[in-house]
Amino acid sequence: MSGWGAALERRLRPEDVVVNFAKGGATTQSFIAEGLWGALLAQARPGDVAVIQFGHNDQKQPDLLAAEGGYRDRLERFVGELRERAMTVVLCTSVERRLFDGERLRPSHGPYPGAVRGLAAAHQVPLIDLTAFTSWLYEHLGVDGSAALFTERDNTHFHEHGAEVVAAFVARSLRAILGWDDELGPLGSQM
Repeated sequence: MSGWGAALERRLRPEDVVVNFAKGGATTQSFIAEGLWGALLAQARPGDVAVIQFGHNDQKQPDLLAAEGGYRDRLERFVGELRERAMTVVLCTSVERRLFDGERLRPSHGPYPGAVRGLAAAHQVPLIDLTAFTSWLYEHLGVDGSAALFTERDNTHFHEHGAEVVAAFVARSLRAILGWDDELGPLGSQM
C-alpha cells in the first residue's frame, strides 16, 4: 500500500524536497489534533509549496466535518495560515474510490470535491482535480485494468504502481501551476 505523496519526490526536479505529512485515516480535524499541522507549520518556510488533499475520512463524520462546514472551515484555515508564511498553497480534490456500476465509475465523495473546488475559486488557490483525473483514469483503464492500481481487494488504497501514476499527474500539474520547465517526460509513459 502506498500513497501518491510518498511517490511525488521522484517525479519532481532533483532540487525539490518533499516532506510528506500525510497519514492514513486522517481528517482535517485529526491532522490538527495529532500535531501534524503544527509539525508542518514548524517546518514551513517562505517560498515552500504545500499540496493539501483531505476528504476521504472527513466525509465519514458529516455532523462535525460537513463539506461546507467543518471540513471547508479547516481547509480555509490551512490556506490562510500557510499564506501568512508566504507559502504557495495548492489544493487537491480527493482521489476517487474505484467503485464501478457496470463500465461507469460511481462517484463516492458527495459534496466534498465541490467544497474544495469552491474554496479554491473563492480564494484563488491553484487546484489539482484528482477526483476528475482518477475518475477518468479508472474508466479509461476499465474495470479489470484499473484493479492493478490498488491493493488486493481494495478500491481505496493504492498499490505502489497506482501511487506512481497519480504522483506523476500531480507532478505534471504542479509544474504547470508553478511554471517549471517540463523536462521530466510524458505522463503516459508511466501508465
